[in-house]
Amino acid sequence: MKAYRTEDDRILLFRPEENALRMISGADRLCMPTVPVNMFIQAVKQTVLSNERWIPPSGKGSLYIRPLLIGSGAVLGLAPAPEYTFVIFVAPVGNYFKEGLAPIHLKVENTYHRAAPGGTGGVKTVGNYASVLKTQLSAKKSGFSDVLYLDAVESKYLEEVSSCNIFLVKGKKIATPHLKGTILPGITRKSIIELAQTLGYEVEERAVCVDELRDADEVFCTGTAVVISPVGSIMLHEDRLEYANEGLGKVSKELYSALTSIQMGQSADIMKWTVEI
Repeated sequence: MKAYRTEDDRILLFRPEENALRMISGADRLCMPTVPVNMFIQAVKQTVLSNERWIPPSGKGSLYIRPLLIGSGAVLGLAPAPEYTFVIFVAPVGNYFKEGLAPIHLKVENTYHRAAPGGTGGVKTVGNYASVLKTQLSAKKSGFSDVLYLDAVESKYLEEVSSCNIFLVKGKKIATPHLKGTILPGITRKSIIELAQTLGYEVEERAVCVDELRDADEVFCTGTAVVISPVGSIMLHEDRLEYANEGLGKVSKELYSALTSIQMGQSADIMKWTVEI
């Protein structure tokens, strides 16, 4: 998650309780002890306040927060660790793109899969990131920004990008792959769904066929680092699908503006998502 400094020098956290609940869910799946919500939030607050001087000025970036739960101890067998450490790392980060909202270019992966049903694809665990590096590095060497993965059963339905959730826009409808254990439950994803609904869009969480990319008006990704990253083009087999205005569509810009203004305290938080510390 991130901490933001507002124009009047307040410090805001964005949806820390949702992050705490996600860590509880992930810890349970990995047979790790859970960190209570209140302890999680208080630890985040104390870490941010201890590093307050590193929070960039309003509009210049944010303080990136990475809570981590790691097992350790004297054990060689295949078993849960005998002890665990809960630690929080923070680092100041600038805006992800110098030019602000910038389009990315994706390649649909047809050989490798990020996750399979029954696995840990829906858990924010380090193993999920190691498995995408080979395809991601290959795609970047070919000039793409990242890889878009398909489901591991039929290779027919969209899953997610290496570390981002994906959305398709068609008119006033927005579709995103539904959570079924193979897709990370992004906090930004959840926020965009809720925010879009308040702005009058119909949001569908469902199985999204890869061929729907051909008819979409806009495509964008969501994640903590980029908030919203519009997609300029996608390579599907031998076809390069390009989106209007190089991906900088009106829906992407509207949702980006609405969400970041809440995160940075520039507009009223009608959703009650921010926590001041």
